[in-house]
Amino acid sequence: MNSNFGMKLFSGTAHPMLAGQIASSLGVELADVNVTAFPDGETFVKINENIRGEDVYIIQPTCPPTNHNLMELMIIVDAAKRASAGRINAVIPFFGYARQDRKDQPRVPITAKLVADLLSAAGVDRVVTMDLHAAQIQGFFNIPVDHLYGKPIIIRELRERFGDGCSDLTVVSPDVGGVKMARAYSDALGAQLAIVAKHRISATEVEAMQVIGNVEGRDVVLVDDMTETAGTLCAAAEILKKGGANRIFAAVSHAVIGELGHKRIEESAIEEVITTDSTPVEARGKVRPVSIAPILGQAIQRIHNGESVTSLFDINTDVDD
Repeated sequence: MNSNFGMKLFSGTAHPMLAGQIASSLGVELADVNVTAFPDGETFVKINENIRGEDVYIIQPTCPPTNHNLMELMIIVDAAKRASAGRINAVIPFFGYARQDRKDQPRVPITAKLVADLLSAAGVDRVVTMDLHAAQIQGFFNIPVDHLYGKPIIIRELRERFGDGCSDLTVVSPDVGGVKMARAYSDALGAQLAIVAKHRISATEVEAMQVIGNVEGRDVVLVDDMTETAGTLCAAAEILKKGGANRIFAAVSHAVIGELGHKRIEESAIEEVITTDSTPVEARGKVRPVSIAPILGQAIQRIHNGESVTSLFDINTDVDD
């Protein structure tokens, strides 16, 4: 590994454990920064070391509390800019507001674009993120965006259970929009592909309709980019079970799971939910997070050294710890 002289890693308060793991993978210490709050809730940031001319990486997923974590990120960016940092990179493993990427109703905002503009205005020079809800969000930015994938890490976990090519496995997309992602997983695993056609009742309720594809007598893996209340996953699992599926697993890039989500998963037909630690999700019940620190560490190393990160964009890339 090349020298990391001139690299500074900062952590906000959203996910300090992941930031620490990334720093360890790079063989560096996290920079000394105080992130505190005034009595009225306003965020205060003080950087306690010289970062003039340094290559700064601020690790902060904008997961719940989304508004707080987003504002904290921008305040850290502003502090770094005013401390004369050479380049400011926002490492956002989970990009909040990504679902608001278009006008699907009259008189609604495109909040993903607003957040992109806010980050640029705050002083961010580059964004590193993972598994955006919609890949076209990269085009909302006027600065470079490195869009990484959690698939190599999740695939490694799935192969431990099913092997490299499982003829009895079906990868299932819980909706039509996730077919491309599910196809990538099915190709990597040598599995078949199926789709659950769904109808959403509300933000927390989903009524699954029918299965397109063969799942009878087969193990299945539901693949999705994120889950919050687990309504989509659990409704899909129910209809897959009714369709004769054997064991049911789920592979989710981002798990922003609250109490309702955990309760639904525990009561569902799903045996295990494999997810990344892009948000501070705890290993609890059927939910098992795996670390994305290695791939984020590789990305940061290559960006810092001015090397190509193209291979890390490839969803078929294997990642070594």
